[in-house]
Amino acid sequence: MGTSKILKWVTGGLEILLGIPVLGGAIVLGLAWTPLAVMLVLHIITLIFSNKEHTSKTGSIVGIITSCVAWIPFVGMIMHIISGILLLIAAAKKDHTNTFSS
Repeated sequence: MGTSKILKWVTGGLEILLGIPVLGGAIVLGLAWTPLAVMLVLHIITLIFSNKEHTSKTGSIVGIITSCVAWIPFVGMIMHIISGILLLIAAAKKDHTNTFSS
């Protein structure tokens, strides 16, 4: 399992957690929006590893956008859920390795 896949599982799970209506809002507000900054950094790191390993970057890009707009009530919740789903789907996809060599 590649580093990008592990990071996608982690960031996807955290995004789903932050997307839970009351709980996610309480976490973000209780920690003074620090989780949004932490998620931004994690998404950037995941994007770098995804680029290096030639895997899907969509979830990380949506996650970066989510971290920037998640302070808006309801928009943030929906964006957290969407980015979490995209990341988890990308993490669950099978690795396509080329078994044939030239």
